[in-house]
Amino acid sequence: MKEKLRKINLDEKVLNKNVKLKKLLRFMASAILKKYQPRIIAVTGSVGKTSAKEAIYAVISKHFFVRKSEKNYNNEIGVPLTIIGEESGERSFFLWVGIFFRWIFKLIFMVKYPKILILEMGADRPGDLKYLTDFVLPEISVITEISSSHLENFKNVEVIFKEKATLARVLSEKGLVILNIDNRYLSKLRDNPRQFGTMAKVFSFGFSDGADVRAMDVFFGQRGEEGAMMNNGIGGLSFKLNYKGTTMPFRLNNILAKHNIYAALAGVSVGIELGLNLVEIGKGLENFSLPSGRMNLIQGIKNSVIIDDTYNASLASADGALEIFRELNNSRKIVVFGDMLELGERTENDHRMVAKKFLEIGGNVFLAVGKRMQFAVDELGRHKFSGDIYQFANPMEAAKKLQEILRPGDAVLIKGSQGMRMEIIVEEVMADPNRAEKLLCRQSVEWKNRPWEAI
Repeated sequence: MKEKLRKINLDEKVLNKNVKLKKLLRFMASAILKKYQPRIIAVTGSVGKTSAKEAIYAVISKHFFVRKSEKNYNNEIGVPLTIIGEESGERSFFLWVGIFFRWIFKLIFMVKYPKILILEMGADRPGDLKYLTDFVLPEISVITEISSSHLENFKNVEVIFKEKATLARVLSEKGLVILNIDNRYLSKLRDNPRQFGTMAKVFSFGFSDGADVRAMDVFFGQRGEEGAMMNNGIGGLSFKLNYKGTTMPFRLNNILAKHNIYAALAGVSVGIELGLNLVEIGKGLENFSLPSGRMNLIQGIKNSVIIDDTYNASLASADGALEIFRELNNSRKIVVFGDMLELGERTENDHRMVAKKFLEIGGNVFLAVGKRMQFAVDELGRHKFSGDIYQFANPMEAAKKLQEILRPGDAVLIKGSQGMRMEIIVEEVMADPNRAEKLLCRQSVEWKNRPWEAI
């Protein structure tokens, strides 16, 4: 009983410290906003908010002095830190003291401060966005999607919608809410903004006819196109963009999944609002990449191309990645899959399903990393797969083999759960490993110094 009471007391102390820190950071951020008065673009959504934030930054950063949220700085701690222009002090008292004194300096003296802030705003529970918007008032709000993702602390999707719609309600009449019209909840907000409590203007994007900015005729770039050459003939996605009756071709050299066009459309929408023309916007998006480890195209050694999807893995995301891989008709398809973790009783079934999908899309070489991928290997054997199969206990061994077997023209999909550290393989076979810190996930000093361990 004493031990339990001691734990409760410790938890209360940690909670009290967090509450005090949140109040202090809120005060500090409010003071910075009052002094420098930047224009604020807020981005939220059940999914896609990080990608949309990156696309908006790609479009406007060459024309304005812009700062965007980094890492996972989208909560009560991260948003104020982004405004102040600092990284978290974590558990170091001295680092937090340094943040405080630098904040004092920025208040006393006039420093070079961004004209525009792109702030990603997450919501883990009802009321989170109200807390943030009580001291951070956006001029433009972007809502990417409403879905059942992260439903844990919400009663249902309707409650999630109400929470995300906070970013529309807090806008003034001069504000603008930009939303995905293809989402059924957000289309209601577009059709009846006053019903949902917003007086702001509404601007929509999507694939639907009624979208203000609409994407049409999506297709993979072809070998020989500018941009396709640097990716061994895989030119990412191209599409036609329609805005007010004007149609213009757009190319996303590093994007493969059609649903990621939504992020690009969010960037287009913000660019239009800030006065950029479509040519300028298209130029900004040409080499736009998704956050690291999420279906990004990377040039590989021996004139190969890597599809880096190493951020995480589930059956749904594996299925989606392999479906895109199906389109690459002119390349030898090599798949390097690490274990999918935390699947419980679905572990065997889901790994076998990955093997079936690999066979369905016409894969040529399968590299399995981890003990759970044995189920996939067994499934390939059961179907008498005639291509090459390799098995490895860890990503380091897989990387050496992949270096050995790669040929010019190969396309390689690398994927696995976070704990499998599949980015280690990407770093070994990318053409320019000096860009690993910029392009790959889990490149912090903490992650890099953490030895790989079997799970």
